[in-house]
Amino acid sequence: MEKLSRYVVAHKRLVGWLTVFVVLLGGGALALVLPNVSERNAYPGLPGYEANQKIMETYGTGGYERPFIPVITLPAGASAQDAGPAFDALEHQIKARVASYANTGDERFVNGRTTFGLVFGGPVEQGGIPGSALGEGAELDTTIGEIMRPLLPPGSTLRVTGLDTLATGADTGGLNVPVKLGITIGAAIVILVWVFRSALAFVPLLTALIALPASFVGLLLASLVIEIHETTLTMIPLFGLGIAIDYALILVTRWREEGCVHRAMATAGHAIVFSSAAVAIGLLAMIVLPIPIMRSLGVGGMIVTATSALVSLTVLPLLLRKAKPERESTAWAKWARLIVGHKWLAAGVSAGILMALSVAAFGINLNVPTTDTLARSGEGRDGLAALTQAGIPSGVLTSFDVYTGEANVEETVRSLPGVYAVAAPWDGLITVLPFDEGGAEAGKDTVHRVREAVPDGVLVGGNVTQQMDYVDVTYQAFPWMLGLIALITFVMLARAFRSIVLPLKAIVMNLLSLGAVLGATVVLWQWGWGTEVLLGIQPDGAIGTFVPVTVFAFLYGLSMDYEVFILARMREEYDRTGSTREAVVRGISRTGRLVTCAALILFFSFASMAGGGELDVAIFASAVGLGILIDATLIRAVLVPAVVAMMGRWNWWLPRWAATVLRIRSAPTSPATCPS
Repeated sequence: MEKLSRYVVAHKRLVGWLTVFVVLLGGGALALVLPNVSERNAYPGLPGYEANQKIMETYGTGGYERPFIPVITLPAGASAQDAGPAFDALEHQIKARVASYANTGDERFVNGRTTFGLVFGGPVEQGGIPGSALGEGAELDTTIGEIMRPLLPPGSTLRVTGLDTLATGADTGGLNVPVKLGITIGAAIVILVWVFRSALAFVPLLTALIALPASFVGLLLASLVIEIHETTLTMIPLFGLGIAIDYALILVTRWREEGCVHRAMATAGHAIVFSSAAVAIGLLAMIVLPIPIMRSLGVGGMIVTATSALVSLTVLPLLLRKAKPERESTAWAKWARLIVGHKWLAAGVSAGILMALSVAAFGINLNVPTTDTLARSGEGRDGLAALTQAGIPSGVLTSFDVYTGEANVEETVRSLPGVYAVAAPWDGLITVLPFDEGGAEAGKDTVHRVREAVPDGVLVGGNVTQQMDYVDVTYQAFPWMLGLIALITFVMLARAFRSIVLPLKAIVMNLLSLGAVLGATVVLWQWGWGTEVLLGIQPDGAIGTFVPVTVFAFLYGLSMDYEVFILARMREEYDRTGSTREAVVRGISRTGRLVTCAALILFFSFASMAGGGELDVAIFASAVGLGILIDATLIRAVLVPAVVAMMGRWNWWLPRWAATVLRIRSAPTSPATCPS
């Protein structure tokens, strides 16, 4: 790192012009990437996804889409057939695919004076209005009511229900990317000015603004190999701004301590390299998944992390010169001594809180939401009440399509346990109406039974089916993926810290941090404790299927980021003093403010990301933001120093055989020198 900084300083004009060129190139790269980004959520290879694609290609509607359910209470003397013209109007006016008593003759669509139908939105290219399978507040329910009411018998009552109608809190609103970026930049400026109290506060921000265009160049190159999803373009500016400022903070803070950029690069430069590698390792969890949107987010995260580290290591040495060394923080030194003095209590309290949250994580619900966790009032809830009071099961809200082709499986499926009815007014396609909702275990069992009963070539689709396949593919392989990432992390950190104990501790701490944040996510978004009060959003009682693995991928690397900052400094102080106690106190006093400020900036990045868009994105962003705060406070400021103090000299244990296998030097190198 010292050689790199000396080269950069010696060739500052070349580096400067290259930086300007890359920034300009980044603008052009973004212009080329934007027209080609994808908006689709593809899951190639998943049976449920392939079935849904076939259904959409053939019929233009249904598949992954969840049905809307018009529930009609008829006046005395009217019959279910009298509602036929209203259902027919949906097919003609918005090209919807409809199943009701009128076109099936199935008595299961009627009970007393109550009748209902299934409505799947029509294809846009044919003038239809699409439905929704994401809970994004589709307007189809309103349109259905406007079309049907004038055509129903006088005195009829119509209420439109469905999972998307009931998920009234799922659309989180509309902060766009520039507004979110402005919030993040504003928060970063306030924090940096508070830290540096000089114009130096804008140096890390300048580094970030150089790194972002550079990352778009990398994204353009990546687009030649993989599909880039639009969510990646939202994530890169917000995540990139935070991570780039983080790395710049490390180097600038160390430069202020040492008074020399070369000495700062010799120490902080290595921390930046290892930290960026740790983030990249965490994001591997997303890249190896056979899901394009996950791969796009993982590659985008790795690119912006790499460019942020590279810009910090090449551009910052040009901006930093000799400075008067800064004194360490006395407040953080006092805090560290307090933790060391009460290490058993500090470790017990912090670990207890984290473990209690981790226990809640075991109850995480990755299924489709169920009606008992959705809206308590409104037309959707009234429609559901009318439906169930008439003896019709709520499972019809999660009805799913089966592409039969030439096969005749209607009667076979109709006879299966858990199947309430089968609608088949279309050639080659049937829709299964289950007794139990797909978000319940009994509802998923019904899907399994249908799959097992139909012959090869018959494709079982539906929203629930696709999500079941996604969970199976993602989370069955997750433990193996976790083991591989942990092994790679262990080897990397063992080489960085010259210890086999500190890497093991770091991995355990990261897993505890992940468990705690998933538990907090369950409390906030699944149990709904304080969600409406704090965020004004009604949770739907479920956590998006992609959220845990995505939170892990980002948070594992970012948490390890802070671990590297702190433990690298503790290792350095232990090599200098030979005292674990002094290593803890000096390490925390030198890195405490840095980690806190870096965490706050990243927190605001993800908090702004949570300020608008899909519900799942809001859950993911708020989970990562909350995880960053938990990690920077309970873990890095309390548990890490307490445990290191408890373990004493065992922290630095490195058997000779391990040093040989890992090719680790046993003694620290002398610090770099800075020419006068």
